[in-house]
Amino acid sequence: MIKVGIVGYGNLGRGVCLAVDKASDFECVGVFTRREPSSVKPVTGFPVYSVNDLGKFKGKIDVLILCGGSATDLPATTANYIKDFNTVDSFDTHAKIPEYFAKLDKIATENGTLGLISVGWDPGIFSLVRLLFGSVLPDGKDYTFWGKGVSQGHSDAIRRIAGVKNAIQYTVPKEDALEKVRSGLNPELSVREKHARECFVVAEENADKARIEKEIKEMPNYFADYDTTVHFISEEELKREHAKLAHGGVVIRSGKTTEENSELLQLSLKLDSNPEFTGSVLTAYARAIARLAKKGETGVKTVFDIPLKYLYPLDPDEAFKSLL
Repeated sequence: MIKVGIVGYGNLGRGVCLAVDKASDFECVGVFTRREPSSVKPVTGFPVYSVNDLGKFKGKIDVLILCGGSATDLPATTANYIKDFNTVDSFDTHAKIPEYFAKLDKIATENGTLGLISVGWDPGIFSLVRLLFGSVLPDGKDYTFWGKGVSQGHSDAIRRIAGVKNAIQYTVPKEDALEKVRSGLNPELSVREKHARECFVVAEENADKARIEKEIKEMPNYFADYDTTVHFISEEELKREHAKLAHGGVVIRSGKTTEENSELLQLSLKLDSNPEFTGSVLTAYARAIARLAKKGETGVKTVFDIPLKYLYPLDPDEAFKSLL
């Protein structure tokens, strides 16, 4: 059995709990929270501990799944966890992945632990698809469209702004850009031409809404490069109209094998629950990290470094027999 710890119990932590509960080869040692443990009630009934007690579980957990946000949480905390535990996280600030990797790889290598960063569906599954499509169709261009759906990372980034009580952000693909790509025109598209971002924000009483809107629209790596609309609404409206965390997206590779023949490769996802699906991806990759750690591997890896057979719930050799 793979002994797993889950750090954080927000939307993503709940999704991981559900995925771990379905995995017959996993045993959850506990959910670790910064809140008062007695106030956290996982839907799966897993035990809950203070994150301050994690040190007591060193050597008793095969892999920690980190469910914090990418804006401020993971950059501040993962380095501490990976000193003592093998870890898997969903860090999704694409522009900062190289520096995040370099920092953690040094720590993990020095401490003999194994980490996997930036796992989910993008970065993660879509990253693998871009690599595969680009390899088999080198004369072409990649296009990735997200949504329409709720981005957990962007929503979390808004909630970190002073004066914001709650927020949801939708990533919205621009249909005219998507149509140009699917028609085989291979257009040059800026990020602004591909997507818009729509934010629904509950501000704290007497908060400066103009400042909040300005901070959102100017936030680097998240909103500054996009057409962004900010709506201020009540807590009741947010709960009533924006409770469902659906998402999805498509990766497209458009190119040619000869001057006469064009090819269009696509993978699409349509998700009723972004955090539940992301939790499922994290859990599958946690299985791979636990298996590779037993083989003595250390340092930090990305999805490009993990053989897919190690994600398979059955013995990896079964993938050869039943899926190839």
